[in-house]
Amino acid sequence: MEALGEYIRSYFGVSSDALHQILPFFEIQSLPKGTFYTKQDTYCTTLSFVKEGYLRIFAETEHREVTQWIASSGYFVTDMSSFMFHQKARFSIQALTDCETFTIKRADYQKLQETVDDWPMLEKMFLTKCFVTLENRVFELLSLPAAERYRLFFEANKEMFRHVPLQYIATMLGMTPETLSRIRAKKTS
Repeated sequence: MEALGEYIRSYFGVSSDALHQILPFFEIQSLPKGTFYTKQDTYCTTLSFVKEGYLRIFAETEHREVTQWIASSGYFVTDMSSFMFHQKARFSIQALTDCETFTIKRADYQKLQETVDDWPMLEKMFLTKCFVTLENRVFELLSLPAAERYRLFFEANKEMFRHVPLQYIATMLGMTPETLSRIRAKKTS
């Protein structure tokens, strides 16, 4: 729980008292490689902080699978619309490696409002940071050439390239696996 506590403290500026109220709601969960955290068109009832490993968030469309995000250590993972609004999940989430998470159930997440005095402000900060991350991602997809998207992502996530199949990274970056291979070949030559 120390990793989760440190992340919450540094990312949200949570007081020690609030942190001691929040952490007991989370449980350690292990997900073996290949296990689904949630599946598309089911209900996602948990929110997790990734302590270790990689989880792929993806959707199957009529023509292909599209990777929306790859969550790694230090990120939260859920299907947000399903978790928050009790709708069927748009995305499947699958462990790409053996994973360890700190997980809170939807019912316990809702109890945080009653338990933690600062919860409305903390939740607003959490959701705002999620939104800004998504906004930045959309901006990069719409404004940067493929090679620049790759360069920025690679510099921030070098270790991921050793554990995650390149076709998943390619679709997450909005390119075909062939385009990613060409860009990588140019970088190494």
